Amino acid sequence: MSSTVSTSRGMHPPTRLGSLESPHSWPLSVPFGQPEHDFNDDETELLSVSWNQDYGCFAAGTSNGFQIFNCDSFKETFRRDLKGGGFGIVEMLFRCNILALVGGGANPQYPPNKVMIWDDHQSRCIGEFAFRSDVRAVKLRQDHIVVVLEHKIYVYNFLDLKLLHQIETLGNPKGLCCLSHHPNTSVLACPGLHRGQVRVEHFGLKVTKFISAHDSHIACITLTVDGLLLATASTKGTLIRIFNTMDGTRLQEVRRGLDRADIYGIALSPNVQWLAVSSDKGTVHIFSLRVRVAGEDASNHHAAAQGPGMVHQNSSTSLDALISPNTGTNTSSSLSFMKGVLPKYFSSEWSFAQFHLPEVTRYIVAFGAQNTVIIVGMDGSFYRCSFDPVHGGELLQKEYVRFLKANKH
Repeated sequence: MSSTVSTSRGMHPPTRLGSLESPHSWPLSVPFGQPEHDFNDDETELLSVSWNQDYGCFAAGTSNGFQIFNCDSFKETFRRDLKGGGFGIVEMLFRCNILALVGGGANPQYPPNKVMIWDDHQSRCIGEFAFRSDVRAVKLRQDHIVVVLEHKIYVYNFLDLKLLHQIETLGNPKGLCCLSHHPNTSVLACPGLHRGQVRVEHFGLKVTKFISAHDSHIACITLTVDGLLLATASTKGTLIRIFNTMDGTRLQEVRRGLDRADIYGIALSPNVQWLAVSSDKGTVHIFSLRVRVAGEDASNHHAAAQGPGMVHQNSSTSLDALISPNTGTNTSSSLSFMKGVLPKYFSSEWSFAQFHLPEVTRYIVAFGAQNTVIIVGMDGSFYRCSFDPVHGGELLQKEYVRFLKANKH
């Protein structure tokens, strides 16, 4: 599988924030901020939703362009309405001027085998990647651009777009891949070459670790900000497992349910105290994690997202350094004392808190500030809910917004 890369003159490092609220021009677009446009949200198809790296914003790719929304407080901060051009992937880099765009839908703005790197300060594309097959995902760091195809992952240097790494994977139609976002660690996780296997690349350490996470195929993965913890789910969708990425040790296992489910998303809180899971069963589950962390200020969401959350000392060898009690406790069976005698699910850790949603669409989930969970649906719905960190139970809905009346999902 080969790739073609073209760059424009004037490639600059991404600039921190502000540009995504400025009305720069866009080819074939209605100028941002114009009060009236030609597109009716009732006729717009929502093609994708994705978080930025600190979960403070999300991008919505539609059949007519894309929109950026702030999560706290909820508002649309940026919009590009195009004349019938759709985007299947809109990847942000925190809230800076750089976006990675891939066409999608019935009338894609760009071919689905191309990645366009758009600089909104310069109001132009500054780089373009072309491949022989469709792009499944794009992930951004301040130093790397990662392009995911079905059987291969390409890692490029951000400044000059030079190819740094090529990684072979098992068939990966969902484009599963995640990155660390702390400046002192550069970690990538993706499917390995065998069923149920996750490959972890510690680029700074030049270490590759293969983790046999599940018996079934991998369905969902996520990393902590520093990349030292990995959470995984399989296509069976009953168990979520947390691993130490340095040595592959399994630190904790929690159970979503007994019946098979399609896992849509896994999120780890910035302080690594909580894990959230969304699935096609219409319930978001919150689990308590037994992981030792530093700087456990859950209210300072963005500060936590900028620094490492897990204690580093002896992390590759000592389980004691990684596991500790938490405030809340996950539910377990009253027969859990018979572990090893009864079937495994009797000794499982079940969710600490739950929120029930309509089983009509796919939802992604993230943690907000002060024990809140943010949920975004492919039906154009936005929820903010809070949970009791001591007693758990049903989450309390604090906010609901219909940001797009999508007619397809």
